[in-house]
Amino acid sequence: MSSLSSRLGTLRGPVEPKPHNARSLAALTANPGCRRRALLDAAGVDKEALAVHLGHPLPPTQSPRALSRGAQFEAQVKDQGGAELLSLLRDKLQLPLPEAAHTDLSILGTNDRAMNVRHARTRSLILDAAHGRGASRTMLDHPVLELTVAGRPVFLEPDLVAFQSEGVFHVVEIKAFAVVDGEPPGDKAAGAVLQGAAYIIALQDLLTGAGFRPDRVSTTLLLITPRDFSRRPMASTVDARQQIKSLRRQLDRLERIEDLLEQIPAGITFDLAYDRPDPRTRTATRDRDDLTKALNTIEARYRSNCRHHCQLAHFCRAQAHEGQLVDVLGSSATEDLGGIDTIHTALGLADGSLAPASDQEDLATALRHAESIRNELFGGAA
Repeated sequence: MSSLSSRLGTLRGPVEPKPHNARSLAALTANPGCRRRALLDAAGVDKEALAVHLGHPLPPTQSPRALSRGAQFEAQVKDQGGAELLSLLRDKLQLPLPEAAHTDLSILGTNDRAMNVRHARTRSLILDAAHGRGASRTMLDHPVLELTVAGRPVFLEPDLVAFQSEGVFHVVEIKAFAVVDGEPPGDKAAGAVLQGAAYIIALQDLLTGAGFRPDRVSTTLLLITPRDFSRRPMASTVDARQQIKSLRRQLDRLERIEDLLEQIPAGITFDLAYDRPDPRTRTATRDRDDLTKALNTIEARYRSNCRHHCQLAHFCRAQAHEGQLVDVLGSSATEDLGGIDTIHTALGLADGSLAPASDQEDLATALRHAESIRNELFGGAA
């Protein structure tokens, strides 16, 4: 085992690393400056288990009803060999009529062994198509792609990979959120595009590893969603180039995790000290104060949108409140008060009790002006 793997294993403790998926990879771009998250993700630490043990769990991100609705919509779109889906793809990709082959790889199963088989089969079919061998396939349903994250292979499962006769591959994501008047909901669409970016990168890596150019994979994601408030599917195209660049930067950062490891004391661990190995019945016994001290050896960068992307968000928010950090005021305040970390400092600059640094003069003047307006309006009341 390499020294890097050994140190990451020490951070994680004697448990299997938490596997990444497209959703967790997409979240890497949400707060790229957070060192705490970078190290935990590189080590495969179960952040949700940490949050639960520390008493700061996040509520479920998706309701069972939403998951069921998504599964039903996907099944509808793919019914009868994907006939409706093929019609949408022909319209968006200008697929010729003969290219109507459909291969459903999900029938091979979903356990660990089956995922390896599906990945091998996916790789074989895609490379055959890229080389122009065999039947020209239009749709690979639930293929399995592989991406290396912090030195570990991760299996990813896009909804669909489609490709034209010219050999350009496309990733298709099927989502149950409605696109009303041509406008998808911003937060959900952004998440879908970031997940799609992870699939595109994995597909690019597969092809470039076999000697093909990365432009054999389209950087435009195809989104299949309900139209307006109906259940009728529609196809949209989204340029994912910026998301691909952003995600590649974060993946590269995880590969260079040694620099962050050097900044924390040797022997630090986030081991929850489970009382038994069975994940279904085990209980964490690690002292919470001791675990909190271990986490505090790594700098966190809490932002108000962390709750949408990181399972430790409520824990970090509680610490930010305790430390009176500006970040708890939201992204707008954080941007307006750039360079000022705490609310105490901002208030001190506003009332003149603190002298500004050389790079804070303009901001201090603006804060004092805002303070004078507040005093005029409210008579100096707090």
